[in-house]
Formats: sequence, structure tokens, C-alpha cells
Amino acid sequence: MATDELASKLTRRLQIEEGAEEPAAGGAQENGAQEKPATANADSELGAKLLRRTDLNEGVGEHHQPSMKVFNPYTEFKEFSRKQIKDMEKMFKQYDAGKDGFIDLMELKLMMEKLGAPQTHLGLKNMIKEVDEDFDGKLSFREFLLIFRKAAAGELAEDSGLHVLARLSEIDVSTEGVKGAKTFFEAKVQAINESNRFEAEIRQEQEEKKKQAEEKKQRQAAFKELQSAFK
Repeated sequence: MATDELASKLTRRLQIEEGAEEPAAGGAQENGAQEKPATANADSELGAKLLRRTDLNEGVGEHHQPSMKVFNPYTEFKEFSRKQIKDMEKMFKQYDAGKDGFIDLMELKLMMEKLGAPQTHLGLKNMIKEVDEDFDGKLSFREFLLIFRKAAAGELAEDSGLHVLARLSEIDVSTEGVKGAKTFFEAKVQAINESNRFEAEIRQEQEEKKKQAEEKKQRQAAFKELQSAFK
């Protein structure tokens, strides 16, 4: 196997550098120059990686899977109602023209123009920079929600582009979270109320869907009855 052979060569090279084995003829560097320590370190690291890969191929050792954290806006942004988050998601998808899950600089430019508040190129970059947690130069949905969190908390300057975006979005974010409670007991009561409100919103959505399904069923029955009258 090519991997085994390369690992063997790297191991032998490390042994030569440590004086455990004599180098073969013709293996000396020109003018007796010594190999740089950085090169030896790189070879050592590469050798270790190759040896680990060999062990994995032979069934020794375990693969380490990267941890994947799933973003849930309803649990992370508890200060907003389900309706508010759904409205923000609808707005985000509306301006995500590329449908890649991000709003880039050009999409943000178009967004601000449609809101009637066009920004300069530098202004747009500063808007993204203020909530760009991963420094990728574009807005994810989570970073988009951060705009409204900052707006609700009064953390945006009134003359900033993000403040204008939040104000013109027609999404009401004037809610008070648990942080506004003065005592532990008030916070606890408020948290329970938030939980009850969340459950009530889910029930309301379910009832609305049930009502729509029932109306559709009635329309279908009426249509069939009308059809049978003309037969």
C-alpha cells in the first residue's frame, strides 16, 4: 500500500535525524548543510498523521466526527414570539435571491433599496460587520435575527443602517424578555408566561390549519353535490 510505504519512509527518516540509524550514501545535503528544524517538525507531524491513517485502515483507533450544532431560532431567541420569528424568516427568504441561506452584500443592497433606504457600499459593509459573527462577509439567518434582537434591546444607533432596516421591516419587536424582571420570582413567573404563550401560539397554528382543512373539505363536498345535480 502506498500509504504504508510513505509512512515507513518518513519513520526511517526520523530515526536517521535522531541518530538511531546511519543515513544511506548520497543522502547528505549539499555543502553539509543541516535540514531546518521546521522541516523535521513538519515531517514528524505528517508521519504521525499517516501512521494514524494506517491504523484506521487496519481497524485500529476511532474516527472523530465533528460536532454539529443545530440552530433552533425558537429556543435561542426566546424573546420573540413564533409569529415574529416566522415573519423575520419570511423576510429573510424574500431577499435571499440566491436561495443559499445567506444575504450577501448585493442582496442587502437590493433589500435596502426596496425598503426605501439605499446605503453606500461602505454603509452596507458596516451593516454586515456589526452582526457578522463568523466574518464571512454575509448574513446568515441567525445573524439576521441578531439585528432585531439588538433593535429590541436598543443597542443600535438611530442613524445606523441596521436600525433603519429594523424600523422599516414592519416587524414589531417591542417585547420585554425575562431580563427585564426585577426579582428571581418575577423572572420565574415571566418565564412560565413565555412558555404558556409559546404553547398557545402552537395550538392557535394547529387550530388554524384544522379550520382550513375543514373548509376545504366542505368546499369539495359542495362541489361534488353540485356535480351530481347536473348528471
